[in-house]
Amino acid sequence: MRDLYEAQRAMRQMRRQAMARGVMAVLDIGTSKVTCIILQFDGPGQFRETDGVGPMAGQSSFRVIGQFTTQSRGVRYGEIETMADVERCVRHAVQGAQKQAGVRVDHVIATISGARPASYGLAGEIPLRSGKVTEEDVAAVLAACDAPDFGKNREVLHAQPVNFAVDSRSGLSDPRDIVGNTLSVDMHVLTIDGFAASNLVHCIRRCDLELAGVGSAAYAAGRAALVEDEQELGAACIDMGGGVTGVSLFLKKHMLFADAVRMGGDLVTRDISQGLRVPLPVAEWLKTRHGGLEATGRDDREMIDVTGEPGEDWDGERRFVSRADLIGIMRPRVEEILDGVREILEAAGFDQMPSRQVVLTGGASQIPGLDTLAMRILGYNVRIGRPLRIQGLAQQHTAPCHAATVGLALHAANPQDEWWDFEMPAERAGVVGLRRAYRWFRNNW
Repeated sequence: MRDLYEAQRAMRQMRRQAMARGVMAVLDIGTSKVTCIILQFDGPGQFRETDGVGPMAGQSSFRVIGQFTTQSRGVRYGEIETMADVERCVRHAVQGAQKQAGVRVDHVIATISGARPASYGLAGEIPLRSGKVTEEDVAAVLAACDAPDFGKNREVLHAQPVNFAVDSRSGLSDPRDIVGNTLSVDMHVLTIDGFAASNLVHCIRRCDLELAGVGSAAYAAGRAALVEDEQELGAACIDMGGGVTGVSLFLKKHMLFADAVRMGGDLVTRDISQGLRVPLPVAEWLKTRHGGLEATGRDDREMIDVTGEPGEDWDGERRFVSRADLIGIMRPRVEEILDGVREILEAAGFDQMPSRQVVLTGGASQIPGLDTLAMRILGYNVRIGRPLRIQGLAQQHTAPCHAATVGLALHAANPQDEWWDFEMPAERAGVVGLRRAYRWFRNNW
């Protein structure tokens, strides 16, 4: 049993060692698919201590040497429901990627999309005894943040400083060597359900793999799908997966808020299956091949054959449905998902951001007409976002459904500073440290 700080530092160190050896895997365990990509790094010479505050802020060039995607089983709402099924899917995906890469991987970093995320904003302030900011002062001000009671069985997934201020000068990304009297910080903390996180860790270990990090799927998707200006000026990334729709808000290249709607594309598929009385594979085929959200005058006359499995011979009476009926089933559920997203954006104060751009990504974002419907319901400019291209990535893995996978690879190569990147100072009188605030918290990582 180790506390949060030590566990996260251990995983960061494990990640550095894996990158130094040159190979590491990225694993996206979703409700509808499991994707594994294997990254090859150029080595530790790419790390530069002067590129940021934390010890892992340096760039590291990489390329994809193996990739594999398989259908997910045993996952519901982004959380593991049947351990044995998920273990088989993970092993299959990792083995497929290893076979293509021709190497064996021992360390993986994984995404988690469900687990009921909750965001908190913490603040801390300390006097500068030497008259300028040192590395120890940065660690001390992070330790001075007052942490609220996150609730029972909650674990901290991300704890990122999003703004430093020295006296009246705010908006500093690296305050070291700045002269002043006081140093303050604003930190964003994202917590998730502890049981969901423990199940993910246990599943990875059952697959004979070492977990070198866990990242929020909404955060990873935002890093991959938002362009630099959107991350700087303010944007929301809506990652519409199979079981969960993740929402993340970015400003000044930092994630300020994250939440999730426990609905996704799989729910639309089930609605089609029940509404048209067809098997789930046929419903998924109808959604991806003929689905849409904006009806036209000719949709009543466009008839779709739903007899048996798509493409198979059928000797009995054939059955047809109109595309208008299909749209009539899909649209209400998508509207419900977008209504949930709108409530999250309103609660987060998204309308106060300088630029209010909404980017849709994820597998369900590929439904035709979604951007138009989202613009009408959310009231903001909306575009469909594809993940950034990274070297060696196959064309089929550049679709919006792989945004979280690509984003986690970018996060592995160029991680943002987090609380556990700094050497925690000893507790001092008058300072309520995160170590003391988390004394109640223990995790089994």
